[in-house]
Amino acid sequence: MAKLSEKIGYALGDAAAGGITWKVMSIAFPLFFTNIFGLTVADTATLMLVARLFDVVTDPLMGSLADRTQSRWGTYRPWLLFGAIPLGVVFALLLFTPDFGPVGKRIYAYSLYLLMMAVYTAVNVPYGSLLGVMTSDDNEKNEFSSYRMVGAYAMGFITLLSFPYLQKMVGGSSQHQYAVLGVILGGIAALGTLACGLLTKERIKPVRAEKFSFKPFADLFRNKPWIYLTLIGICTNFFNGFRYAVAGYLLEYCLHGDVTVSGLIINYTVFMTFGEVTCMIFGGLSPRFTRWVGSKKKAFSWAAIICAVTSIAFFFIPMNPKYIWLMVAAVILTSVGIGLYSPLLWSMYADVADYATEQNGTSSTGLIFSSGTMAQKFGSAISGALVAMLLGFAGFISGTDPATGQTVVTITNEASVQQMVWSLFSLFPAAIALLIVLLLRLYPIKK
Repeated sequence: MAKLSEKIGYALGDAAAGGITWKVMSIAFPLFFTNIFGLTVADTATLMLVARLFDVVTDPLMGSLADRTQSRWGTYRPWLLFGAIPLGVVFALLLFTPDFGPVGKRIYAYSLYLLMMAVYTAVNVPYGSLLGVMTSDDNEKNEFSSYRMVGAYAMGFITLLSFPYLQKMVGGSSQHQYAVLGVILGGIAALGTLACGLLTKERIKPVRAEKFSFKPFADLFRNKPWIYLTLIGICTNFFNGFRYAVAGYLLEYCLHGDVTVSGLIINYTVFMTFGEVTCMIFGGLSPRFTRWVGSKKKAFSWAAIICAVTSIAFFFIPMNPKYIWLMVAAVILTSVGIGLYSPLLWSMYADVADYATEQNGTSSTGLIFSSGTMAQKFGSAISGALVAMLLGFAGFISGTDPATGQTVVTITNEASVQQMVWSLFSLFPAAIALLIVLLLRLYPIKK
């Protein structure tokens, strides 16, 4: 039976990766790159697509490499211990805006983003795989997964809520603010990752293949539960990716900037914070909800239905700042569903890893869990790129003035941009949630 300190340690891993680095990359980066860093919409779309699709290849390779790691610290923990500092440093550099022209900025952004994705993969794939070797008890796996989600959402809540106030405290230009916040948040992410590596234990020794082979990769595509769960994972990140990537534009162009209510500054990070705290609460309740409905599959389906219904409801809210609390209520209700299904996804990957071991005779835990981060990045890549491209199609233009080096944003059709933003936050995610329900009906594991 794992100690509470180990569960908290495991939670710190996703607090660092999911609650800080990935949350900022998903929510702040699209707006940061177009409105502050100075990339064009086309460059931003291509950057997010190319860099994260690159990870679709590197994630499975990293999973296979992690499975074969043997060290005094274990199989997966050394990647956390030695990857913590690079993760924080590269993240900080990515939020720095160099004094370059359009071409220099493009090279800097692409290089740092690719490096960030590589470092994130080297840390997060082994982190996810830890769940498969810390315990063999299915209920305890659910608990670890629940702690993980609570850690991610709790830190996401802190990060997003404090963001505008930290910006105000730092002062100066927006570029200076993001650079300083990059150092602060990168440092915290490094410490959380290191703590996770130190506090967790590997109790189950993976059944290793004798030598490297491409057979585990081929086996994946004969693993029906893996195929459906990977598609479900991609869809969950489509769902989150559209909402996160467009949130900044929603506040800026649909509600015409930050909304201040009774002294509370509601910018795009605070707006999404209400969802984070809801996800944190219902992520903790997910194991109990799953036992109540009878299976992970049923619990996931009901959670996805909640997401679909509430997302559709958001579309019909008037596009006016005076309805901000109604919008917040819709975000909270949607996050009930997200909070309930998020821990289930990783627990189900553990089930798929167990199924693969039974079928093939050797462990491919790292490879299986790497598909989870692969789905995360693939879904975020496509959704982030689509947001940028569709906004450009609707009339949003951004870039860097070659003469002055200043960021320039132009809106050629305000009504079209507003309608596109509103739909990307509501109707697009709703369609994805309904697709998740369909895929879950085909998922064969009944646990």
